[in-house]
Amino acid sequence: MSDNTQIVLVERPSGNLEESHFELRQGVIPSAEDGQVLVRNILLSVDAANRAWMQGATYRAGVNAGDVMHGYAVCEVVESRAADYAAGDLVYGEAGWQQYAVLAADTLRRCADHKPLTHLHSLLGIAGKTAYHGLLNVPGIEAGEMLLVSAAAGSVGSLVGQIGKIKGATVVGSAGGPEKCAWVVEELGFDACIDYKNEDVSAAIREHCPQGIDVYFDNVGGDILQAVLFAMKLHGRISCCGSVSQYDGGMPTGPFGIPGLLVIKRLRMEGFIVMDFLDRDAEAERDLTEWAASGRLKVTEDVIDGLENAPRGLIGLLAGENRGKRMIRVGPDPV
Repeated sequence: MSDNTQIVLVERPSGNLEESHFELRQGVIPSAEDGQVLVRNILLSVDAANRAWMQGATYRAGVNAGDVMHGYAVCEVVESRAADYAAGDLVYGEAGWQQYAVLAADTLRRCADHKPLTHLHSLLGIAGKTAYHGLLNVPGIEAGEMLLVSAAAGSVGSLVGQIGKIKGATVVGSAGGPEKCAWVVEELGFDACIDYKNEDVSAAIREHCPQGIDVYFDNVGGDILQAVLFAMKLHGRISCCGSVSQYDGGMPTGPFGIPGLLVIKRLRMEGFIVMDFLDRDAEAERDLTEWAASGRLKVTEDVIDGLENAPRGLIGLLAGENRGKRMIRVGPDPV
């Protein structure tokens, strides 16, 4: 085997993330011990949460200077010292930004027999399940309701809006730039999309949601959340998925009016992570697969070749350059 190419975080960023915060190194391919498997990284997920992990411990351990950058991946088992896995099995786990990793068998999940493998990150992976659970099992959505989705061109938001349409809601998105907004409406089927970079967001919300918002799916926090709070209907529901506007750069800012607006409007604002709903994943996989196969749910993927491009891929994602689920191809699919 060749060396183990790795990308290490050499410094925790205090401002905007830059490629200089990472370093490409050649490590040694590790050996599996009892209860462990050696895996080959095939497809690495790139997520805004990767940047949040650099700020310290959250719902999981933070990434420290000197660590191989953390990240979840679809992998092939190369060597197994665990009863549940054999060489050639496809698994999902936290392999990190490297070609090979040794992982405890009890931290892995066996991948579904599904092609293309990229769907294991998008449709059936973190993106699809976050969209499904975060909309249907957190706030819920009913036919005839008004749903607003931020980061509507991103990996999660692009699916949330489509699921809302499948359930009979009126769906308004927000995205950056006229081209993205046009794509969200014309290709994904949203009813409207607000260009937060070039429009007055509050005025645009009043235009497209004149009766107010029943459900807001929040991927960004910050100014858009601020505008939405004033536009929520009585007893509205907010699903808090992420705060990408707060992850990269200077001091995070938050909306004012909390808890005041929550009390006045009797709002329910709930955060979640996708792992909260492992017991409902089979239902999510069934519905997502059926909707995609029927053409009701369009899956958009943004695959970048080469592990060495992972830093650039994450920085670009934080800047909003992607459409749909971004991932890095680290190695070839199994033969």
